[in-house]
Amino acid sequence: MIDASRTPADLTIQPRNYRFQSEQAEGRWWLNGDPLATAWHNALSGTFPEGEKLFIEAVARFKDRVGEPLRGQIAAFVRQEAAHTREHLAFNQALARRYNMSGIEIRTLNRVAFARTRPHLGQLAATAALEHFTAILAHDALTHPEDFDGAPEALVKLWRWHAVEEIEHKAVAFDVLAAVMADLPPVRRWMMRSISMALITLAFGHSMIVNTADLLRQDGIEPRSMRGAAWRYFVFGKPGVLRRILPHYLAWYRPGFHPWQKDDRALLAGIEDSLVPAAAV
Repeated sequence: MIDASRTPADLTIQPRNYRFQSEQAEGRWWLNGDPLATAWHNALSGTFPEGEKLFIEAVARFKDRVGEPLRGQIAAFVRQEAAHTREHLAFNQALARRYNMSGIEIRTLNRVAFARTRPHLGQLAATAALEHFTAILAHDALTHPEDFDGAPEALVKLWRWHAVEEIEHKAVAFDVLAAVMADLPPVRRWMMRSISMALITLAFGHSMIVNTADLLRQDGIEPRSMRGAAWRYFVFGKPGVLRRILPHYLAWYRPGFHPWQKDDRALLAGIEDSLVPAAAV
């Protein structure tokens, strides 16, 4: 049995059983009237419930292969991801009163079904890679709260709550993967981690482009007409989300990388009270 490696010994992964007023997502372009930013976040949410179920399965099946404190962190990870699944299902149900979400749902189910045909270790490696993606997107969202200016308060809290918990558990899948692969040569461990991230990047990028375009078309917007706006939003202009996260993404490929080499808990400390929704349970 192998314990977690470089995760801080005093880390707290705190499941928060919050409920949010997701019906506010029914409005047209809830993110500051921006159709592209709204479609991107809606498409992202559309993939979360089925994806997070897969993450839970991929990590929890190895809980007997690790010791404490990692085993306890797995339990907290499962509780956090289960709550994320529930709240994004509610968010997606609100979206479904405005959009036909079936295309996103079918494409996500097909990807998840394919993932479940892969070896368990491969599913775990993919989960660790996607958890890194969500963690660096979460860090960026909390570092740049202005990106959510103009959004309804309940939805800002939903996305910030999700971001906080993604950062808290960002190394759980990684540490489980490291424990399970501990007997493999270092080069083989690095290659598996790197190849998994490269493949996940292609799949994730393709899914987000297709799903965002789907929602834009339903708003009567031809996706090709948004190419300039997309380049500005994601790369060259403001906010330049993908440009901002690129250094953190590339760090994954560095030999010896660990998610907690960037200890961003201080970022979380000042926003805990701001997360509590009116309907907290």
